[in-house]
Amino acid sequence: MVSLAVGNALDGRPTLSERGDFTAQQIAEFTSAAMDSSDHCSQAMGMQITEIGPGHATVEMRVRQDYVNGQGYCHGGIITCVADTAFAQACNSYNRQTVAQGLSVEFVGSAMVDDVLLAVALEQSRGKRTGVYQVMVYKSCGKLIAIFTGKSFERGGRIW
Repeated sequence: MVSLAVGNALDGRPTLSERGDFTAQQIAEFTSAAMDSSDHCSQAMGMQITEIGPGHATVEMRVRQDYVNGQGYCHGGIITCVADTAFAQACNSYNRQTVAQGLSVEFVGSAMVDDVLLAVALEQSRGKRTGVYQVMVYKSCGKLIAIFTGKSFERGGRIW
C-alpha cells in the first residue's frame, strides 16, 4: 500500500484540501490516496496500490476462492477489474478527473486461488485531454495473464 506523508493543519504537513507547489510524484500519491479512500469495490476485493507515479500505477490482488469459475480458474471479469483499477490510478495520477473511453483486451492466461495478480499500467501517449495506457496483468511468478490497452478522456475537474 502506498504510504503518504499527508497530515493535517495541526502537524504542519499538507492536507489534501491544500493546493500548493507539489512535485508530480506527490500529486500522483495524493490523487491515488483520495481515489483509493472511496473505492469500496477495490478495497472489498483486496486490491492494494503498490506503486504510483505520474502516468503509471501497479495494483496487486490475491485471487480468492470466490473469484474462480466452475473450472477453478480466475479469468475474464475479475482480471479486468484489477486492470481497470490500475488503469484508473495511472490516468488520474495528474489530479485530473479522467474516465475510460475505450478498451481492448487480450487474455493469454488464467490464475488460480491464492495466485497474486499484478496489474502494471503505463502511459503510452498523452494528449491535451486524452491518453493511451497499456496494462499488463501478471501472476507474481512473472507469467503474463492479460494485456489491456485503454483510452482515457479527461472530463475536467480535480480529484482533490
